[in-house]
Amino acid sequence: MDFNGKSILITGGTGSFGKKFIKTVLAQNPDVNRIVVYSRDEFKQFMMSNMPEFKPYLSKLRFFIGDVRDKERLRWAMDGIDYVVHAAALKQVPACEYNPFEAIKTNVMGAQNVIDVCLENNVEKVVALSTDKASSPINLYGATKLCSDKLFIASNGYRGGRRTRLSVVRYGNVAGSRGSVIPYWQKLVEEGAEFIPVTDCSMTRFWLKLEQAVEMVLNAFETMRGGELFVKKIPSMRMPELAKAIAPHLPIKEVGIRPGEKIHEQMISTEDARNTLEFDGHYIICPDAPWWAKNSQGIGGKPVPAGFSYSSGTNTQWLSVEEMQKLIKELSVD
Repeated sequence: MDFNGKSILITGGTGSFGKKFIKTVLAQNPDVNRIVVYSRDEFKQFMMSNMPEFKPYLSKLRFFIGDVRDKERLRWAMDGIDYVVHAAALKQVPACEYNPFEAIKTNVMGAQNVIDVCLENNVEKVVALSTDKASSPINLYGATKLCSDKLFIASNGYRGGRRTRLSVVRYGNVAGSRGSVIPYWQKLVEEGAEFIPVTDCSMTRFWLKLEQAVEMVLNAFETMRGGELFVKKIPSMRMPELAKAIAPHLPIKEVGIRPGEKIHEQMISTEDARNTLEFDGHYIICPDAPWWAKNSQGIGGKPVPAGFSYSSGTNTQWLSVEEMQKLIKELSVD
């Protein structure tokens, strides 16, 4: 995707994804006009601005303190922006269960604020990040992200004559990200833990590298028509095997499933299958809306079979212990 001469805003820009995305865009687009890092934590912005990989680009970076709940602040930040990545969210499942309306204010009302301001400013393209927990959700985090997905997709139907196109990218657990179990278990090992706690030994999860998540968003910007929900094909792993990859010398102790957790995560439900197209490296869940017929002309892909679902428990791609260990080594080098 060519961002040279363009201006980009990323909400939640100081998070793991935001930093990797910005680093990638700067490396690939030396003439990008500016990148607005929109987040509410001034300390994280300060730390990011002093990271060696960003110091040479400070003339192109704008650190904008703000919350997606604050529509007026978003309006100031969005002036002159061409592309938006919406990565801001309350993501911790237990925290969202305990603070439900706070999750709604950020993940749902904040999403609508982003949509409204993007349309007001005639932003060209918008990609919102989603999660596997948004497919058939059983926890509040997943429910709010499903609502957010629906808001972004539906907005394509009332944008009028504006150029704005909005799509969603859904993926699973990102290895090494702030909310990942990997750094948590690594910390336990460093502190001399006697076992690795696993909530349920039959549990599986989707996994991908941060680079893959960034690549997926860049590809979405390149190919999107507006209204698609992109789902990348990624491998699964059983949680006991992940524990072995991190601490092969320690026993595993099953500690019980947490509120809001699933045994297996899902990115495409059987109900979504009738609107899903398969491509070589990804799927697209198409909107069930009359305006999509015009947007979808020549999109390609092939319909998935009836009854299809994309679950971490029935996946055809699996990570081995050795493959995960290699991935973790790459994370430590990066």
